[in-house]
Amino acid sequence: MSRYLLEICVDTAAGLHAAATNGADRIELCDALGQGGLTPSAGLMRLAADTGCPVRVMIRPRAGDFIYSDDDLAIMRHDIAMTAEMGLAGVVFGANHADGRLDVEALEDLIRHARRFKLETALNRSFDLAPDLPCALETVIALGFDTILTSGGAKSAPQGAAMLGELVKLAKGRIEILAGAGVTIAHAEALLDAGLTSLHSSCGAPVAIRSPRAAELGYFSADLRDTDPALVAALRAALDTYEASHVVC
Repeated sequence: MSRYLLEICVDTAAGLHAAATNGADRIELCDALGQGGLTPSAGLMRLAADTGCPVRVMIRPRAGDFIYSDDDLAIMRHDIAMTAEMGLAGVVFGANHADGRLDVEALEDLIRHARRFKLETALNRSFDLAPDLPCALETVIALGFDTILTSGGAKSAPQGAAMLGELVKLAKGRIEILAGAGVTIAHAEALLDAGLTSLHSSCGAPVAIRSPRAAELGYFSADLRDTDPALVAALRAALDTYEASHVVC
């Protein structure tokens, strides 16, 4: 297996197949990637279980912030249980206070629930809202997460590359730092040079309008995108090429 892990986030059946058959090491399964990713349907989870690729499910009950009510958290617990029922590998979630600090109480509750089902756990980009990322890193490690998905506190991972590299150094192998947001083949080498070994990308491309009438009635967003098999394969090849060129003899 490659030293460099490629996670592809998808929100459609076509995206699932594009990721699983073109080199993804892991899939993050979502709905509504255009809104940052929400919890997918049970049907899409069931389909994902048949891909043969490790799948983590986004547990996010609504768009917007990560400040959750008791009802939101109850929904998230049920969706975590559904993920386990479908036989998938793990879950991805986050929770914050209004000032951006991680909501440790909510996260403890959710991760405790995930552990009951022996699910892998990743903290989503709610991490990037924290006012002190190195401090938040230690909190997340103490909570027992397996992975942090982060752009280094910037709008995109390429913009946050310096902080991402610092987080990798501070983590010292205690947790996976997964660089995500705006990751394309054009940025892969720079992120790997910064010390990252795990990249997260949608590998999205615009979706062609097949029904002009549906677009006219507003059912079709002009910026709709889906996972492009060629982009997944190209990013996988870029990681493999980088690894081959950095082998220490």
